Amino acid sequence: MKNALGICNLSVIPVKSEASHQSEMVSQLIFGDTYHVLEQHENWFKIKVIDDAYEGYINENQIAFADDMQSELKSSQVFLTRAAYTLILKGSLKEPMHIPAGCSLPLYDDGKCKIGNEIYQITSSNIFVPNQEDFEADLQETAKIFLNSPYLWGGKTPSGIDCSGFSQIVFKMLGISILRDASQQAEQGKSVDFLMEAKVGDLAFFDNEDGNITHVGIMLNNSQIIHSSGRVKINRIDNQGIFSIEKGKYTHKLRIIKRFTS
Repeated sequence: MKNALGICNLSVIPVKSEASHQSEMVSQLIFGDTYHVLEQHENWFKIKVIDDAYEGYINENQIAFADDMQSELKSSQVFLTRAAYTLILKGSLKEPMHIPAGCSLPLYDDGKCKIGNEIYQITSSNIFVPNQEDFEADLQETAKIFLNSPYLWGGKTPSGIDCSGFSQIVFKMLGISILRDASQQAEQGKSVDFLMEAKVGDLAFFDNEDGNITHVGIMLNNSQIIHSSGRVKINRIDNQGIFSIEKGKYTHKLRIIKRFTS
């Protein structure tokens, strides 16, 4: 059981801080995400997500093992969904499932993907291989898929997303892998010394009174940022931080800007 390979075969699965339905949701798995099983606690499994090494607990009713797919998954090309939601049809009964933007489609070929013995038909042609060929234009288009998505602690989908889940999923859709939490992401990338030098796709990080990184957003240019705070929205940013026209005040204090492209 330990180190067994698991895969998300549902649209979204909550990842909990503890082995309990009542515990905090710290992240989510979305369709196609893979993970290693670390240990079992009664009817909960502690897992470690392969893409970002994030750890948490998922319920036994939502686990799917994929050890028999391991070599195929490693050698296959990655295809992702682009639309906010994509309808897929499961198995011979064609059971409908709507999966969110940025989902991996395991072993995708000719409009179908596969998990274990189950075949999923993809009803949309809006499937793509992530790349950075037109990074700036693609980033703006991708980030705006999530506009007005409500803020949700631990969320990673258009139905609810937190600040670092937003930056992580947008970057995933551009072929860049970053860690899960804002404080972790702030340790990655290369520092941008001045706000006036910021480019599309740089990540801006914000701290609290104790100096801890508590928020992240994606720069659209050197004076605008898109971020999840209440909802995914575009705000003005200057050397002090994010200024909310709605509230008529600064809401987040700028700490550092990082670049993740060469």
